[in-house]
Amino acid sequence: MQTALRVTLLITLCTALQAADPAALREKARLFFEPLPEKMPGSEQDTPARIELGKKLYFDNRLSVNDSQSCNTCHDLTGNKAGVDNEPTSPGALGKRGDRNSPTTLNAGFHFAQFWDGRAKDLKEQAKGPILNPVEMAMPDEAAVEKKLRAIPEYREGFARAFPGQSEPITYDNLAEAIAAFERTLITRDRFDDFLRGDDRALTAQELKGLDLFLTVGCTTCHNGPVIGGNSYQKVGLIHPYETPDLGRFAVTKEEGDEHKFKVPSLRNVALTAPYFHNGKETNLKDTVIKMAYIQLDRKLTSEEADAIVAWLRSLTDKARAK
Repeated sequence: MQTALRVTLLITLCTALQAADPAALREKARLFFEPLPEKMPGSEQDTPARIELGKKLYFDNRLSVNDSQSCNTCHDLTGNKAGVDNEPTSPGALGKRGDRNSPTTLNAGFHFAQFWDGRAKDLKEQAKGPILNPVEMAMPDEAAVEKKLRAIPEYREGFARAFPGQSEPITYDNLAEAIAAFERTLITRDRFDDFLRGDDRALTAQELKGLDLFLTVGCTTCHNGPVIGGNSYQKVGLIHPYETPDLGRFAVTKEEGDEHKFKVPSLRNVALTAPYFHNGKETNLKDTVIKMAYIQLDRKLTSEEADAIVAWLRSLTDKARAK
């Protein structure tokens, strides 16, 4: 009896010591992850005037055909929201819904491409799309956007400050560049980066367990790098099928093998960006983790394992937005 008790105490002590010393886990995690950089790529030419203009444009409903819709409508930043509208798919200016879930604009400039199918190479190119999309903001063409903005005195002044020396600064290209400049400021800071930088107290014991599981289960095959995703295309339903009519990347490339491939989403702030998947079909983060482990890795997580991974995922929430 005493021997069994000593063994139990020894196991408990070893477990406690392991949980109290995250150094080995940090070293393992650094093979796959790194803290978010201080600045986004492309921000070298951004000026306060350009960022200010981009912010104004981002929140302005007048960029839509009927003055009902702004970038912020689908990528909501008000009240410390996470750059999404938390809708499965978003309604456009004319009431019709798009066919894909709206990704967050937080940290988006760190991604290697934009949109679920990667059809835009960067934030500037992405910003040009929704304004002219007939399902989204539905403006008829670039000239109509420019004409509308040139009729607004505050924009004549704002564009002149943001793009000095140009004979006609109000152009569709400059509009997109300004919005991109603002979006390049949307960098979040979370407890996981504190942990990666050496703060042993940044994560709880359960969060450390979740991180260890995330690493050992194989989730890092797709979710790695600074934004923990956003740097590759992967087939949804790699091992077990995920039924979706959306061909994803194939619609852009027309290349065999790209069917049902999508850009791997970032997991930064994932606890705030429900619903999940390209179609917004999954509303619960734990259920999503369980489903992803099964269809992508053929791993059936226990409820306790999923709870631990979700706990770690919550450490990826921007500290300013954490609830």
